[in-house]
Amino acid sequence: MKLCLVAVLLVTLGLACPIVAQVITPLELNDPKLQRLQQKNFRTLIDMGGEIQRYKFSYPFYLSRVLDVDLGKMKDIDQRSIRFDSYKGETVLEITGNYYASYSDDTMDAEARLKTTFEQVIVPILTIAVPHFPDDSQFASFAIEISHHVRVKVMGVHEEQAENVTVIIPVPSAQKLVDAKKDDQKQAAVLESRIYLNGQPYALWVHEGSPPADWQGRYAPPVNKKPAETPTAAQNQPGASEATVSPNLLKATPTPIRILTPETLANMQRQNQNSIDRMVERLNAEAHFFPYAPPTFIGFRQGAYLQLSISTELDAPSATSRYKQAALAFDDHVSHLIRPLLEFFPGEVDFDGVDLSSVIHLKNSNDKIQSVEFFFPIRMMRCFANYDCSGQQLINSGAVLINGERSELDLQFAEGKN
Repeated sequence: MKLCLVAVLLVTLGLACPIVAQVITPLELNDPKLQRLQQKNFRTLIDMGGEIQRYKFSYPFYLSRVLDVDLGKMKDIDQRSIRFDSYKGETVLEITGNYYASYSDDTMDAEARLKTTFEQVIVPILTIAVPHFPDDSQFASFAIEISHHVRVKVMGVHEEQAENVTVIIPVPSAQKLVDAKKDDQKQAAVLESRIYLNGQPYALWVHEGSPPADWQGRYAPPVNKKPAETPTAAQNQPGASEATVSPNLLKATPTPIRILTPETLANMQRQNQNSIDRMVERLNAEAHFFPYAPPTFIGFRQGAYLQLSISTELDAPSATSRYKQAALAFDDHVSHLIRPLLEFFPGEVDFDGVDLSSVIHLKNSNDKIQSVEFFFPIRMMRCFANYDCSGQQLINSGAVLINGERSELDLQFAEGKN
């Protein structure tokens, strides 16, 4: 059997051939960095693959690098799928497979099919995978691609076609998704992901019922005007030597990576300066901008953020904890700036979010001031502005730094306790 040819390589690991059926061997990866990562985590990946294989999905599911494979041929082809890879400059843990659910195009639209496969396959895989990798120190995102089937009617004839669902979700967002207890928490995590159906970007609605009419228009990424590449017939054959995945994971024509150099940030400043000047003039009375710290673009966690330095005064006792001060600053001041601020940046923008950097003063107190920075992704700011996301969801989607240290901020808990 072809798979067993790697058995000699794995003898030193004490692994039998059938056990490694879900995991690509390190030497099959071309990048030395990915080889080392695959080798370092090989046992973990095997354990994870075994758990996925044992999970009872609603319909038959097989891990495989090749998508759109007939169920009758599935057991005869290479079922190894789990491997580290590079996607648009970031390291991802990639998992691909075939899900033998067949949806009717007459009763389920594209969004319903996407949601069903997400809930029945993607979420269980993430629930299994996430505990094995508690942080994003080794790779940035999980990249999961699943092929399912849809029955359509073409010129009066019924036929079955494959659709590919791809989810690229950052490791922290995946952790939030599997830990979520409410749909609002799940929605916040999903909005931080990149989701595609046959290479077409989608915004996934996880709540019950249908999404708002303009949901896709507001939250789905813009469609690339360049036609997506289509895998060749040879690539789709089970015997193909290379893996085939949907166009958005093909690395032949990757989207250029934005490198945040000082020149890049300075260029953003020039392009947005007119909007920034109008915003400062119109919102200064409400925002209390610091005149000696004008708005400027900064880099934070591989993203470009517009930093706005503001002053917040709170009517609170001097013994109020720093967490309660941060929560009150958000509720009483920062949250009220989101909607008017976005009016100056309509449509697509060339930066990732806004850093509302607040210096908190307590009335009638000479105690030390607190510095709180709220980093908000622009997409979640729009979600909050449209009343589709709560303030807590907005906070969870970004980062909060209190006196320069990353902090978890639960609004209800912080304001309920001193």
